[in-house]
Amino acid sequence: MKQLPDFSKISLLVIGDLMVDEYLWGEVDRISPEAPVPVVNIQKESYVLGGAGNVVNNLVELGAGASVIGITGSGQWGRLLIKHLNRLEVDASGVIQDEHRPTIRKTRIIGANQQMLRIDKEAVAPLHQKFLRPIYSQLEKKVPEADAVIVSDYGKGMITDDLMETITAISHRHQKPVIADPKGMVFTKYTGVTLLTPNKKEAGLAAGIEIKDEQTLIKAGKRVIDEAGPEALLITCGKEGMVLLRPDKPPYWIKARAKQVFDVSGAGDTVVALMGLGIASGLTLNESAVLANTAAGIVVGKIGAATVSLEELEESLKDTQHASY
Repeated sequence: MKQLPDFSKISLLVIGDLMVDEYLWGEVDRISPEAPVPVVNIQKESYVLGGAGNVVNNLVELGAGASVIGITGSGQWGRLLIKHLNRLEVDASGVIQDEHRPTIRKTRIIGANQQMLRIDKEAVAPLHQKFLRPIYSQLEKKVPEADAVIVSDYGKGMITDDLMETITAISHRHQKPVIADPKGMVFTKYTGVTLLTPNKKEAGLAAGIEIKDEQTLIKAGKRVIDEAGPEALLITCGKEGMVLLRPDKPPYWIKARAKQVFDVSGAGDTVVALMGLGIASGLTLNESAVLANTAAGIVVGKIGAATVSLEELEESLKDTQHASY
């Protein structure tokens, strides 16, 4: 890849579980007298988009356009989430507020430049039937306008089997690629997507195979493809890199790019965002995977659900070396 595509010409639709990531930053200088735990003196608070919102964040950071379909609560955290989406100047008209559903919030306490604790506040329940019709209406409107569709499934109830089937059907009708970051032990609900992007653990659980080495990894990947039927499967393997699998081609391996790993939070969001951008820009799956691997190597070197800039990506790509082995 000689140069990055012009992402400003690309617009993607992101559908999935929206969250607020809250960070409490502090210093640690003593152990609590009440229990053998560190005392974190909070000095700063920050809030960013999490889950599907972090996918949107990654797209916007790279200059692409985005629209989003999701659900939030109607309280202060839901309002904060929508405020952040509006600040990014994305189309958030597909975000529905449910007064009976709390906005998912993940609070991370950071002390001495490392995560000390994470507190999750959520109520996981399948999407209520009354919201299906307005969401289907949003899909019919937004899918034709998008260059690709990204499904960010965190298993929090937004992406039901019926909704996933509808997303795939509408996208196929309009000939739009669908890239899904899956959750759960059964991947058959993603049947017909262009690309699935599970991590190694998720792929092993879905295939029912304990992944111990390259051989069992490939075996698990082939079983996922046979059962779920995606056109391609990209399994992320942490420090071991990634492997791209397709029914009719040999495995394509990409070595990890990270020099230092501080926090893997949101790395999967970066991968699915870059795969969506690559495919929508006309890059091959191999080229898109190299791009995604490079971006992931950058964000894991940062604390929190971070994004990668165009400048960082361009600089890192200059000396990218990948191997197929």
